[in-house]
Amino acid sequence: MRFLVGILFLLICFPTPIRSQRLGEHYLKEWKTFYPSKALEAGIRTLVFNYEQRSDSAVAAWIDVNEKILGKLSKITADIDPIDARLLRVQAQSELDKWKTNKQHTHSLHLYAQLIDKAIAPMLNADYLLGQEKSALLCNRLQAISSLAKAAQTNLEQVSENELDKSLEALNDTYRYLQTDLETQLQSNGILINCTGFNMALSKALQNIKNLIEFSRTTLQQNPSESVTRLGTEEYNRRLALYTDSDLTSTKLAEMALAEISTVKSLMTDVSRKYLRKTYPDRTLPKSNLSIINLALADMEKDAPINATDYLEFWQELADSAVTFIKEKDIATLPKNNTLRIQTAPESAGAAARIGWVASAPPFDPNPMTTLNLPSIPESLPKQEQIDFWASFNKPFNRMIVIHELYPGHYMQLKISRESPHPVRLLFPYGIYIEGWATFTEKVLLDAGWESGNHLTLLAHLRKHLENANRAYTSVQVHCKGWNEQQVLQFSKETSLVAPQFAKSLWGRITNSPMQLTSYFLGGAQFTELLEHEKLRLGNQFSLKLFMDTVMKAGPIPIDEFYTIFKNTDPN
Repeated sequence: MRFLVGILFLLICFPTPIRSQRLGEHYLKEWKTFYPSKALEAGIRTLVFNYEQRSDSAVAAWIDVNEKILGKLSKITADIDPIDARLLRVQAQSELDKWKTNKQHTHSLHLYAQLIDKAIAPMLNADYLLGQEKSALLCNRLQAISSLAKAAQTNLEQVSENELDKSLEALNDTYRYLQTDLETQLQSNGILINCTGFNMALSKALQNIKNLIEFSRTTLQQNPSESVTRLGTEEYNRRLALYTDSDLTSTKLAEMALAEISTVKSLMTDVSRKYLRKTYPDRTLPKSNLSIINLALADMEKDAPINATDYLEFWQELADSAVTFIKEKDIATLPKNNTLRIQTAPESAGAAARIGWVASAPPFDPNPMTTLNLPSIPESLPKQEQIDFWASFNKPFNRMIVIHELYPGHYMQLKISRESPHPVRLLFPYGIYIEGWATFTEKVLLDAGWESGNHLTLLAHLRKHLENANRAYTSVQVHCKGWNEQQVLQFSKETSLVAPQFAKSLWGRITNSPMQLTSYFLGGAQFTELLEHEKLRLGNQFSLKLFMDTVMKAGPIPIDEFYTIFKNTDPN
């Protein structure tokens, strides 16, 4: 009788059963088997004892896993949270697109060269492994190299000439490392070679890399495929639909982005006019809107750091100010522990050092430090080049971008989402959410009074907003309309007023990551629409803090899912 009463109590209190997530757990297990290095990068350290296989049979098995998971997800009774199911469906479709439709393993030498290159050195540098564990793993990794080199020769049919050259360079570097540097690294780290058959495994690995290099220089080089710079409208639309999980087309995206460019330029004119009248009350303003904007932008770029040291100190002060502002205005619940490190980007990062980046902690890392790598430029370069560089990273720009990168943007959002009980959301985030959220928070804090009265900070925000729309627009123009690099550079600088440093780096991003470039514009717009909807729906009951906290705690999910989440949330 007590048992029946207990069951009745559960049914009354919890009328909707909690989904067990077994389908998600099954997929994650298979994903970790196929992508052990990606799982390790995500902080799942047990996967250091595994390594990738890319044999034809391994790829076929992975294709089968994704086809079966899509079949199970199509059933209403699928044993998984509905939002996780949606993310899992997009992930499985993306994997089938990569391995079944595009057959990456048959035309990407880079795929194999990269895995071969990363098989040994990163493992030996892992500070969480004992020396004897590294030694035991060494033979396994050498065997993995041999398997990958053989798989490449079996699977590859055609490779583009551009990729061929870069991959051959990487393979030759790995060959030299194994032949000459490996023993030195082992000795310097005090690692004794005690895995069975080390010399044989090393000899085979070297021979198989050598065979792959020879195969690439003869068979592959004799019949290279064309380098694909532009996707074409049909392929772009297909990828856009998959990336956004929507029916958005390139035509519609371009229309939206172009309209936004026009709207934001009008706002920039208004802000610039207000700034100039306040700063130079006796000056007669130009008649041209563009001239008015350019005068204000010129002043904005003069307020710039003088060197990397100045820039670093400025950013550390900015981060503290942003935390204080969010706390005073009660905008969102700040994380309890600070796990942020701010430093100057190392010159060894190459081109990335010119724009900077946030090195976020992996979702499952036991030591979750996040590092903000600030843009840098060598002081050995000509003085004017340094001045021009720092002008793009002027102080008004940074007073706005600290919101995007740190609080409550990337750093804060990713730190909070790490606590999600949904590993599917951490490993397969909805792409538009990440950059969309960071973009959206800029306007939230500015509206709350951040840098109130500073017209140049607002102008910097609008310029960044304009750049986001430009990214989406030029992405479409290159891949669907055949624009070349010069056309992109000219439109970006003259029409969209993109800062020179960012305009220069745009072409590479358009050709390498055309979908990701749309996320700033699309995600920011979707979050803005969501906020306005909730303000209208709740009126005086609307709480910005509840809104911000809910979005960050839910994790990087499709933004349209929040309409239902908020509808089912009692603001009281």
